[in-house]
Amino acid sequence: MSVVLAILIGYLLGSIPCGLIFVRAVCGIDIREYGSHNIGATNVFRTVGARMASFVLLGDIGKGMLALWLTENFVSQDVRVQLCCAAAAILGHSFSLFLHFKGGRGVATGLGILLYFMPDVSVFCLTVWIATVFVTRYVSLSSVIAAFLAPLAAWYRGYNAWLIGFTALIALVVIIRHYDNMVRLKNGKESKIKEGHLNFRHHG
Repeated sequence: MSVVLAILIGYLLGSIPCGLIFVRAVCGIDIREYGSHNIGATNVFRTVGARMASFVLLGDIGKGMLALWLTENFVSQDVRVQLCCAAAAILGHSFSLFLHFKGGRGVATGLGILLYFMPDVSVFCLTVWIATVFVTRYVSLSSVIAAFLAPLAAWYRGYNAWLIGFTALIALVVIIRHYDNMVRLKNGKESKIKEGHLNFRHHG
């Protein structure tokens, strides 16, 4: 029963489309109609700018952490149950109940989960991500590299097999979700990061 409850908490909170909700509330538009049509912070950044993207990023990180906190404090102290919640949160973000089972790529929610379980690994991955974005200007490439290094960092830091295995699963999901980006990158068609400043005066 605790596993089922943990999965429900993770999936429902993970399904909350922060990008869609925040941008619609503040800017009055549907972010899915712009840019890459993705609800994640990267498309928000490209479309409406850094300030709104930072709120979306924090929301996506926070919902994964909140799901785990609720599970740990009210459902079970068993790390395996908490990992079920974490997996459901990522699935919820990627295949949202509120978006006809579509969603983001799971990077920010995965980062929040890593931050909850392994703060040192999450800081390392975030540092790699920032450095790679700064050098290459490709968010997708940065996300794939950071995801690939995450389970290796977890292993190096001596975390238990459950956490290492789960981190590898997160990495696999993130990499698979970026397959189209990698194809575009290989063909020289992937967009580099550039802050957007869409004029909303014409959008109700």
